[in-house]
Amino acid sequence: MIKGIIYAISVSPERGQLKKEVSEANIIEDYGIEKDGHAGKWGRQVTCLNWESVQMANKEHKLNAGPGDFAENILIAGLDLSRLTVGSKIRLAIDAVLQVTQIGKEDHPSIVSKTFGVSLLPSKGLFCKVIKGGKIKKGDSVELI
Repeated sequence: MIKGIIYAISVSPERGQLKKEVSEANIIEDYGIEKDGHAGKWGRQVTCLNWESVQMANKEHKLNAGPGDFAENILIAGLDLSRLTVGSKIRLAIDAVLQVTQIGKEDHPSIVSKTFGVSLLPSKGLFCKVIKGGKIKKGDSVELI
C-alpha cells in the first residue's frame, strides 16, 4: 500500500485568496472542506498538492512559500501525486475519500502568480470531489485506494 501524510490543511473564506493553514478540518461529502470558499456542488471541491513540489518551487524560484500559499487545500508529503489519474481515489485519515476529477487547470493571472511569480496548481494540482466525508488533521495518513 502506498502511503503519505497530510503535511498541511489550508482554507480561505472566499475564492481568489491565499489560504491560511488550520490544524484540522471537516470534509463534507459532495461539498468540500467546511468553511472553504471553494466548497460546493462541483468537481473542484478540494485541491491537493504535493509538498515536495512546493519545496522544489521554493528552491528554483528562491521563494519561501508554505502551506496555503499556492491556494491548495491539502499539502501531501511522501506520496508521488503525479502517478494519479482522473478517477483515482485517495483516503485521508480513517474516513475521508477524495476522487480526482481534474489534474491541473487553466492558467490565468491569480493572486498566487501575482504574489510569487509562479503557480503550481495549473500544472501539478489535483482537483477532487469528496466521495466520503470525515475529520482530518495535520499528520494524518494519506493512501491511494
